[in-house]
Parts: sequence; C-alpha cells; structure tokens
Amino acid sequence: MKKNQKNQIGQEIKYQLAGWIFFVICAIFFIASSLKNHDLLAFIGGVIFLIACIVFLIPLVRPNKKAENDKKII
Repeated sequence: MKKNQKNQIGQEIKYQLAGWIFFVICAIFFIASSLKNHDLLAFIGGVIFLIACIVFLIPLVRPNKKAENDKKII
C-alpha cells in the first residue's frame, strides 16, 4: 500500500473512533438522565445503547491479527 493510502486509512479510523467515543459519552448522559428521572425503560435503553457502542468500538481499538499477518507476508 502507498504511504498516502495508509495515512487516509489511519485518518478514517481516527474519525470513526472519535465518533464512537462521542456516542459512548451520549449513552452515559442518557443513562444518568434516566437515573435522575427514575425512568427504568430509558435506563435499560441507555445501557443497551452503551453496550452496542462498546461492541462497535472493539474492532477499532483491538488490532486485527489477520491484518498483521498480511503485513508480514508482504
């Protein structure tokens, strides 16, 4: 891969990571609001939303072993 393409991919991953971090922050505030208002349904929704955000974050923060093996071959 060219250096420019690697930079673009790295930049894209940074933007995706920043977006998901903002979603996690939003979920935390949603949970806090539901606790303050004693709203069980909103709390459950907030927790599920937070878990979903974390699931989507995992591939961005954990290195892909297959991609590392592909780099070693080249």
